Amino acid sequence: MKLKNLFTLALTVLSGYAFAQQNATQVKGELKFKRNNVKLFKVADGKTTEIANAVPTKNGKFGFLFYPEYEGVYVIGTGNDVSPNENNLFYFKGGDQLDVTLTDTSYVLNGKLNSKENIVMKQWRDLTNPLFQKAINFMKVQSTFMDYFPQQEAIVAKSKAFLNGKTTGNAKFDQQIKEIMQLDLASYATNFLNTPRSAHPSIEEYSDFYATLKANEIAKSTKKVYNYPYGLRTLSAVISVNMRQDKKAYKPGAEGLTTSLSYVPNDTLKGDLVLENLGRYKDYDSYKAITDQFGKYLLTKAQKEKDNALVSPLLTYKPGTDGLQFAYSDKEGKKVSFASLKGKVVLIDVWATWCGPCRAEFPHLKQLEKDVEGKPIQIVSISTDAEKDKEKWLKMIKDENLGGMQLYAGQDNEFSKYYKVNTIPRFLVFDKNGKIVSVDAPRPSNPKLKEMLFAEAAK
Repeated sequence: MKLKNLFTLALTVLSGYAFAQQNATQVKGELKFKRNNVKLFKVADGKTTEIANAVPTKNGKFGFLFYPEYEGVYVIGTGNDVSPNENNLFYFKGGDQLDVTLTDTSYVLNGKLNSKENIVMKQWRDLTNPLFQKAINFMKVQSTFMDYFPQQEAIVAKSKAFLNGKTTGNAKFDQQIKEIMQLDLASYATNFLNTPRSAHPSIEEYSDFYATLKANEIAKSTKKVYNYPYGLRTLSAVISVNMRQDKKAYKPGAEGLTTSLSYVPNDTLKGDLVLENLGRYKDYDSYKAITDQFGKYLLTKAQKEKDNALVSPLLTYKPGTDGLQFAYSDKEGKKVSFASLKGKVVLIDVWATWCGPCRAEFPHLKQLEKDVEGKPIQIVSISTDAEKDKEKWLKMIKDENLGGMQLYAGQDNEFSKYYKVNTIPRFLVFDKNGKIVSVDAPRPSNPKLKEMLFAEAAK
C-alpha cells in the first residue's frame, strides 16, 4: 500500500509462473522536464519493446513495479523504441530497487537502495555523457568533428581503466558491462558521423577510435548484439562506417545487401539485416527477389514471423506465385512440409473442430477423396484448434474417420496469417510445383472444386 502513495504504478508486468517466487523490481522516479509519459522498455533481439507506461503526477512523480522477464539491461525514458535519445539504460534483476530522477540530459540516483550494478551504470553514463549529448542529443548540442573527436579519444582512453576496482559481485553483470561499454562507444561514434553537422570529416580525418570499430568482431555471435537495446541499429551503423573506410560505395538492392552481409560472420544476424532491407520494398516481386537470394538467413521463429508480417501486405495471391513453405505435425506427431508434397496438386482445407460449416463439408470431402484416388492429388486438412483442444481434434479424426493428410497448426499459426484466413472452412489449391492456383477455392460441396483439381492434375 505504501508504494502506491509514493509513486504511480504504470503496469505490472507478469511473465508467467516461472517468476512467481521472484521478488518484484521497484522503480521510484521523478521527471524534471515536461513530458506526458515515462516508458519502461525491455530488450529483445537487439531492439527495445515498450512493456510499461507511466503518466507522471503534476509534480513529476512516476514509478513501475514489475517482475523482470530476464536479468539484464532495461531502458527507462521519455523517448521512443528506436533511438537512444531521452532514454537511459539500467540493469535489473528480481528484487532490485531504483530511485531515480530523470533530467533532460541524464539522470540522478537517489538514496542508498540502488543496486551496485546501477551505480556502475551511472558512473559509466557520467563518463560518457559528453559524447551522448553531442552524438545522440545533437539537436540540442551543436558539435562538429573538430571538438568531438578529441573528446572522444580522451574518454575512450579513460574507459580502458574504468572498471578497475568496480566488481559488483555479480559475474553476469561484470561481463555484460564490458559489452555495454563497447557498444555504447560504437553507438556514439557512428551516430555522430551519421547525423547532420555543419562540417563533416573525410575518412582520412577520422580519429583513431574509428579504426577499432569492426562489425565482424561485434557480430561474431548474436549475444552481444541482442542484449544491447540498440544492438542492430549500432551494428548497421558500424557496417556503414566500415564500408566507407574500405571505400565500398552504398548500392541498393541485392548488390548492396551482399556487401553489407560480408561484414557479418553470424548467419542469424545476417537474417536480421536481410529483414531490415526487406522492410524497404513496396512490391512483391522486388521483395521475393531478395528472399529468393537471402531467405536462407531467416532462421529463427521471430525472423520468419517478421518476414510473413512484411510480405503479407504485398501479396496479391496471383495464380502462379509461390505458396508459403510451411511444416506442421500430423496426427502421429511427424512433421510434414509443403515442399514434400511437390509433384502433386494440393488441396488444403483449413478448419477447426468447433466449426459447424467445416463439419458440414465432411461427407463431401470424403467423397472427393474417393474421386481423386489414383490421381496426383493430395488433400491436406490443417486444424486451427487451440492447444487445449488438440485431443478433441485427434478424437474427431478418429470418430469421423477423416482421411487425407491431417495436420495440426494451432490457433495462432503462420499459414492463417499469411493467407489472411479470417473465416473457415477455407480451401486453397496449389499446383504440382507448389504455386498458387486459388487461395479461395470452392468448397467440396461445389462440383467446381473437383473440376479445378482434375484440370490441374491433367497438366
